[in-house]
Amino acid sequence: MTTSRPDRQRALAVALKYAPGDAAPTVVAKGRGLIADEIISRAREHGVYVHESPELVALLANVDLDDHIPPALYIAVAELLAWLYQVERKGIPMPHEKQAGIPE
Repeated sequence: MTTSRPDRQRALAVALKYAPGDAAPTVVAKGRGLIADEIISRAREHGVYVHESPELVALLANVDLDDHIPPALYIAVAELLAWLYQVERKGIPMPHEKQAGIPE
C-alpha cells in the first residue's frame, strides 16, 4: 500500500496486491480523502505495511483498478517489495505509525 498525505483534504491512497507467480502487482483499491483514510485504516487493521511516497502514489493512482502496474514502475515497486520481504523475513514488527520511506 502506498499513500500520500500532503494535507488532510487531498490524502491519496493506492493499495497493491502481489503474490509470487503474478506477472506484476495489481492495483486493488485507490481513493482520496475519506476513502484514502479508510483504505489506510483497513490496511493497518490487517497488518499491511503502509508506505508513504507522494511521487509513487501519484503515478500508481493513474493505473485503473484491477490492472497490473505499468513496466515503468516495476523497479520502484520491486525495490519496495524486496525491502518489505527482508523485513518480514527477519521478523521485524511493522510500526503502525507513518512510514517515511525505504530505509537504506
